[in-house]
Amino acid sequence: MKRTSFLKVCLTMGTSLASPFLWAAQTLRNVRVEKGFKVEAGKDRFNQPISLFDGDTFMTKVSTKDTNADLYVYESRRVKEGGPALHVHFDQDELWYVLEGEFLIKVGDVIHQVKAGDTVFGPRNVPHCFAKVGSGEGRLLMTFQPAGKMEECFQKISAGALKNLSEADQDKFREAHGFKRVGPPINQLKQ
Repeated sequence: MKRTSFLKVCLTMGTSLASPFLWAAQTLRNVRVEKGFKVEAGKDRFNQPISLFDGDTFMTKVSTKDTNADLYVYESRRVKEGGPALHVHFDQDELWYVLEGEFLIKVGDVIHQVKAGDTVFGPRNVPHCFAKVGSGEGRLLMTFQPAGKMEECFQKISAGALKNLSEADQDKFREAHGFKRVGPPINQLKQ
């Protein structure tokens, strides 16, 4: 085989072998949105609010789909008092910005009493929980960074994924989504 023929064959093979990688790189780059967008007040990004627990409603503002799972932002509306169990996220920082109402937010050993306009930051690997307190509606703007599997987790819970699971299986579900329950809700903690 002549040298020029050999080089042509090698270039052709190299291009063929590289094509799937080039396609994958292009696909990954397209996962992020390339234009800004607006989500109306009181609305969900996809017009599909997530309903959790006893009347909690989560409205996605910035989806993991928008940011290649770098960021997840949602508004949480709560009418009943209470909140989730003490838990820890392995890879996500969490931020709470109070839009309306009053909440207790525990991060590590500190319990913060917060109201509209207050912000609390919870670093990854630090146990935390929160609870709405008092009458009326409470609203939080909540952020996970990076997003991890939290949006997916909330969607599955909304679809009933935890309904018939034992406590042990619920814990496995949580861990599969990047967090672990480590204690009771804040209203059951000794303060």
